[in-house]
Amino acid sequence: MNRKVLFLGDIIGKPGRRVLKELLPKIKEEEDIFFTIANGENGAGGFGLTKQIMDEIFGLGIDCLTSGNHIWDKKDIIPHLGTELRLLRPANYPAGVEGFGYNIYEKEGIKIGVINLQGRVFMKPIDCPFRIGDIIVEELGRETKNIIIDFHAEATAEKQALGYYFTGRVTAVIGTHTHVPTADERILEGGTAYITDVGMVGGYDSIIGNRIEDALAKIILQKPTHLNVGERDLRIFGVVFEFDTETGKALSIKRLGTGSTLDI
Repeated sequence: MNRKVLFLGDIIGKPGRRVLKELLPKIKEEEDIFFTIANGENGAGGFGLTKQIMDEIFGLGIDCLTSGNHIWDKKDIIPHLGTELRLLRPANYPAGVEGFGYNIYEKEGIKIGVINLQGRVFMKPIDCPFRIGDIIVEELGRETKNIIIDFHAEATAEKQALGYYFTGRVTAVIGTHTHVPTADERILEGGTAYITDVGMVGGYDSIIGNRIEDALAKIILQKPTHLNVGERDLRIFGVVFEFDTETGKALSIKRLGTGSTLDI
C-alpha cells in the first residue's frame, strides 16, 4: 500500500499561518496527502511558538509539528512540550530537557514514526544527532518501518551526511532551518527520500522570512535590530513524498512551491 506525506518548511509568523490556511486544504486534496508534517518553531512572530498558535496550526490540518533551536524562544510553550505528543523538539538535546524528540503516530492503522534532530555545525553544541538517531531508529524500528527524520541544521554537508548515514534505515530525511529551498530532492540508494532544505512557509519577498529592511540594517550596521516578519509574496514550500507502508521505502519525492494572492 502506498501513501503520501506532505512535509512543509518552517512556518514564519502570521503570514505563514495565513497562507497555510488558504492553500493547505487544496494541496492536500490535489496531492492525495495521507499525513502532514510542518516545522513550527517560527510560528509566533518569526521566533518561537505559543500554545494558542500551536493549536491554530493543528486546526489547519497539520498532523505533527517539529521544531528546532527556536522552540525555546517563547516561555508559553515550555509547559506543553511534555504533554502535547504532536509537538516535537530535537531529540538530541541533553537528558532532562522538556519535551518529546520522537513519537509514533497511527492513522488508518498505519504507523508513522517521526524523529526531530538538530545539527551541531555552526549551531550550539548539543548531543550527537547521529548517535542519538541510531538509538531512536532502532527503537522505532521495532514497531514500524515508516520513519521520517526532520534534521534541523545549518550546514548542508552535515545534512547530506545524516541522509547518507540513515539511508535504507528510514523512509525520509528532510532538512529544515535555513528557510531556503534546495534543488537536490532525490531517493537515496536504499530507498530513503532526501532533500537538504524544504524552505519555508511565509513571505518569500524577505530575507529568510524577515523583512528586508530590518535584516539589511542588522547585517550592515551590526547592532541589535528588531526583525519583523516579511509579509510580501506569500508562499508555501515543502516536499511531497510517496512511500510503501509495508517496506517503509520511499518511491518518489518532489518539491512543492505554490504562491498566494493574499495581502496581509
